[in-house]
Amino acid sequence: MTAPRPRRTFVTPHARRRGDRAGDPLDGLVNLFDLGIVLAVAFLLAALASLKLSSLLTSENITVTKHSGGKETVIVKKGDQVKTVHLTNQKAIGTGRQIGQAYRLADGRVVIVRPPRK
Repeated sequence: MTAPRPRRTFVTPHARRRGDRAGDPLDGLVNLFDLGIVLAVAFLLAALASLKLSSLLTSENITVTKHSGGKETVIVKKGDQVKTVHLTNQKAIGTGRQIGQAYRLADGRVVIVRPPRK
């Protein structure tokens, strides 16, 4: 008895004309990247809304004062610039001119003076 001949696989001319319909497996990563960007923007908007700071996204000038755990933070937005100032209870010594309830010292610092509590 003779050994069986190995089977040969032939590609028909019709199969050669058809392209691969499976696609590139990395095409799905582009969609995941887009989804990640959308989720990041959604989380940013949710965080700003929960802190009641969504007005930072508008073009108006605002000042926000936050009190938390004995610390005070002032967030000032003028145009496109946002500055954060952390207030302390340190005493400042110097001379300056009064700007409402704030004093500008000779070295350029601004000190906010609150009226005494009754």
